[in-house]
Amino acid sequence: MTTTASTPPAGAAADWTIPQGWERYTPAEHAMWDQLFARQAKLLQGRAAPEFLAGLDVLRMERPGIPNFEELSERLMALTGWQVLAVPGLVPDDIFFDHLANRRFVAGNFLRTPEQLDYLQEPDVFHDVFGHVPLLADPVFADYMQAYGRGGQRAGALGAIERLSRLYWYTVEFGLVRQAEGLRIYGAGIVSSHAESLFALDDASPNRIGFDLRRVMRTEYRIDDYQQNYFVIDSFEDLLRQTLETDFGPVYAQLSQESDIPIAAILPGDDVITHGTQAHALAASEAPAA
Repeated sequence: MTTTASTPPAGAAADWTIPQGWERYTPAEHAMWDQLFARQAKLLQGRAAPEFLAGLDVLRMERPGIPNFEELSERLMALTGWQVLAVPGLVPDDIFFDHLANRRFVAGNFLRTPEQLDYLQEPDVFHDVFGHVPLLADPVFADYMQAYGRGGQRAGALGAIERLSRLYWYTVEFGLVRQAEGLRIYGAGIVSSHAESLFALDDASPNRIGFDLRRVMRTEYRIDDYQQNYFVIDSFEDLLRQTLETDFGPVYAQLSQESDIPIAAILPGDDVITHGTQAHALAASEAPAA
């Protein structure tokens, strides 16, 4: 999401944006996008939130090849006032929050290689555009993302970026939502990953816990493997309502006096939907080092 670098790299503007360079994508890169898209679009039927699938459709993202950000932004702007801008990679917190607060979503313009088909740590154009952009076509989620950006600007001044980053991680990146048909995926880190799209809903390993704002902001997370916790919202409307109605200043002050919650911990007051076995994480921790 963000970097600690303070100055933009060569060729980037002061706000870290760069031209997408759509004309420079090779036929092999477009073919890689199409392969990733076809695999995920098929898998996510009945797994992803309907709002996400509707976004794929209304933005016409099924068209072959890596989307052109200018064309994508035209469709998105007409729906919710958002646009997609290219950046060379991770950006500083203040830049990231300013873009979100002004309905600009920044996306990496590079694509993974065939060797990285199933995993890469730094988000690429598939993660950023396929994973994030469809929900920006939903008015409620679009408002949540802008509210998050504005909240981030305040959190920086209060020294609470780490707390707020956990909210982003457990909602925007790895969130689940309760719907009448069952749990559904909406987090970009899940919907853009073939393996985690299966793991998040089907595996017995992870905890699935009802969303609680303060609980989420106290909970540590991992970036190197499948999540051990998934937090489940009741609806995008409820997520937006909690974000807009909460005065985060006193919340940050309260949380500064409380300890962090370790990954995979279950608390007495948790709304536990699934108490996971943590088998995957335990097996990974016992595996011999490469």
